[in-house]
Amino acid sequence: MMEDQQLLKRIALNPKVMVGKPVIKGTRLTVEYILNLLAHGATVEEILEEYDGLTLEDVQACLLFATKFLESTVFGPLVMEPV
Repeated sequence: MMEDQQLLKRIALNPKVMVGKPVIKGTRLTVEYILNLLAHGATVEEILEEYDGLTLEDVQACLLFATKFLESTVFGPLVMEPV
């Protein structure tokens, strides 16, 4: 199992690539795009089959990046549920 820092090195931020959105290093696949695929039911296996050269660790890096980002973000549900 890879350490957090090793996984996070797979994510790049470059203002000249995808207008600065975090991407999987060496690709134009944004973290947002990969997470959206997962959120809409794509499996990791399907994603890896669709994008040649992508690895399990790349997908894990996207999940970890989002987790780390949200740790420092105040986030609330979109709809408040009655108490």
